[in-house]
This record gives sequence, C-alpha cells and structure tokens, in this order.
Amino acid sequence: MTCPACIARPPRFARARAAFVYDDTSRTLILDFKHGGRVECLDQFAAWMARAGADILADADAIIPVPLHRRRLAKRRFNQSALLSRAVSRRTGVAFEPHALYRARATPSQAGKSVRGRRRNVAGAFRVRRSAMNRIAGRSIILVDDVFTTGATADAAARALLRAGAAEVNVLALARVVRPVNPLT
Repeated sequence: MTCPACIARPPRFARARAAFVYDDTSRTLILDFKHGGRVECLDQFAAWMARAGADILADADAIIPVPLHRRRLAKRRFNQSALLSRAVSRRTGVAFEPHALYRARATPSQAGKSVRGRRRNVAGAFRVRRSAMNRIAGRSIILVDDVFTTGATADAAARALLRAGAAEVNVLALARVVRPVNPLT
C-alpha cells in the first residue's frame, strides 16, 4: 500500500519495510536498545526484520546501515543501525557494508521536528566513500534504520547512494511510526 504522502512526494527509495509498528509497547524495546545498550534482543529483531523484508532482501546485493556522525557515535558508543544491519546480514547472507555510507555533517536529533524540518535537517548530510563506489554502482541496496518516522533520513541517504550509482535503494527498519488517520479531516 502506498501512503498518500508518498504519492504526493515520491521518495528516492523504492520500497520500505518494517518489522513492527512503533507504539507504546515497542518504544520501550527500541529505546532500551538504542540508548540503553540492551542488545540481548538483537537476534530476535533481525529475525523479525528478515521476515518483514523478505521480498526486498531476496534480490539485494548489500545491506548498509544509516550512519551516525562520528561525534554522536563516540557519545553513544555504537550505531544501532549497524548492529541491526550486521545481524540481518548474518541471518540472510546479504553482504554487510558498514562503512560505505557516512554522515558528512552532524545533524541535530530529528525528534520533535516537522516533516519539512526533518527533510531540511538531513539534506545533504550523507556521502558515499570513494573507496565504496565500486561496491555500490549498479547494485540493489538495503538501507537499514531502527525507526522509520517520516522517511526524511532514508530519503536523504538513498539520494547519496543513488548518486553513487546504486541501481535501487530499499529501506528496512525495525519499526515504523504510523500516524492515525482521521477520515473526517
């Protein structure tokens, strides 16, 4: 199913899949993982993600995590998207390319920003390393993130990968924020 926002403004990535909805129940699991370093659920997360993304993983050539800026990585001590990517790669056999994409500039947290603010915040933030160009060109890429909210981060990262020659970019997230639809508005 294509969302109305994607029809109005098509994203650069082809398809997006998520293992579950980001809600009150999943929020605790994800925040414990992301900020608390609780990795004991990592194998289960990877299993759920592999199942949810089976159709896009079937033809994928590489799995690339959404990168953190080096300062945020130093503060957090790990990139949750890289841990998820590695776990999905091990489960599926799709090549893991942890350093192909990097965040060229630090960006403030996306939390609390509007859709437009999120797009502006990450515009031009991602680059593909020159040393990775031959591993990107002509290939089908799976971009992995922990939470897919508006798609702004995925879109900005997909843009960098497509500019580097990727044939296609699909997104696989642990969770997807689903906004309630009010049919009366």
